[in-house]
Amino acid sequence: MSKVTVAATQMACSWDRAANVARGERLIREAAASGAQVILLQELFETPYFCQEHSTRFFELAHELPGHPAVEHFRAVARELKVVLPVSLFERANNSYFNTVVMLDADGSVLGHYRKSHIPEGPGYHEKFYFSPGDTGFKVFETAYAKLGVAICWDQWFPECARAMALMGAEVLLYPTAIGSEPHDPSIDSSGHWQRTMQGHAAANVMPLVASNRIGTESGERGSMTFYGSSFIAGPTGEKVAEADRSSETVLSASFDLDQVRRYRHAWGVFRDRRPDLYYPLLSLDGRG
Repeated sequence: MSKVTVAATQMACSWDRAANVARGERLIREAAASGAQVILLQELFETPYFCQEHSTRFFELAHELPGHPAVEHFRAVARELKVVLPVSLFERANNSYFNTVVMLDADGSVLGHYRKSHIPEGPGYHEKFYFSPGDTGFKVFETAYAKLGVAICWDQWFPECARAMALMGAEVLLYPTAIGSEPHDPSIDSSGHWQRTMQGHAAANVMPLVASNRIGTESGERGSMTFYGSSFIAGPTGEKVAEADRSSETVLSASFDLDQVRRYRHAWGVFRDRRPDLYYPLLSLDGRG
């Protein structure tokens, strides 16, 4: 299928897990009713963003993938609505824990999962306490409507991640996200930087991109964070074609002709003219290759 309609959503989350799942489903149904075929919910939407602090009690939020309640719930939704759903969740795998997306196809089947590769650690974003670095490698999923590359939040700051997914055949890039205020410095507002980084991925790889962020203020034991929404969809030259505000529950959608985008991408030559033989500095942390 050449033409595809994608949707981004954003919502606030409470400690009522069932209510969050129901809210996510409502947004999915709203998006599907407007014609969306690929619908993105935000990162870790089942609960508030618990990574604000170190607390072992939050490990109890994780489930193993086989029989995961959110996966099973949204498998039925995907099958009923004939939509593709990347589902973000907190995964327990024996004695390890991961920040994971499970890709559900339009018939409700599980195509596989991706575990977040880049794990942040900073004030208010203590993910290294909870998650091991992902071991799946970057993933591209061939769905009923498009080949989708999906990565998670902090992954979106790394051009290598987007380029790897593009090289693996992605036609659309997806980034579920949880980002907002910086507890150590209220003067920092990264929303513009956040968007421009991903717009660059869309432009450099000449493909559409969807980013879904959360909204609302969430309190932890040592403070609070306000998530700035601003979810958006970028076109294949990096232009924003749809954008949410910073505080409203929202569904955004946009349609793309993937064959037309592919012809433009190939004509532009950014993949033809790559020089992998010169990129060895990328294979080391210090650039020495």
